[in-house]
Amino acid sequence: MTGALLISIYVLVLASFLGLELISKVPPTLHTPLMSGSNAISGITIVGALMSATTGHEMVANILGALAIGTAMINVIGGYMVTDRMLGMFGKKK
Repeated sequence: MTGALLISIYVLVLASFLGLELISKVPPTLHTPLMSGSNAISGITIVGALMSATTGHEMVANILGALAIGTAMINVIGGYMVTDRMLGMFGKKK
């Protein structure tokens, strides 16, 4: 359990630094398409959170799963709102 937890924390920290570097290197004009693409990744997060609820550690899995689903849903909703706004810029002006 401790080894798996350390590996999970290592992957989380590494993914955080990778995400920070990726976002800082992408030009601002590509942030909106990148956010739209992250909606698919949030879908994977939601599936992973639902799968974690079936593990043997029910209390911890439920709390982490609920937290993961909440943050993923914020990303999905925000991504769709930004994508809708971006696509609205290409429409006809009334």
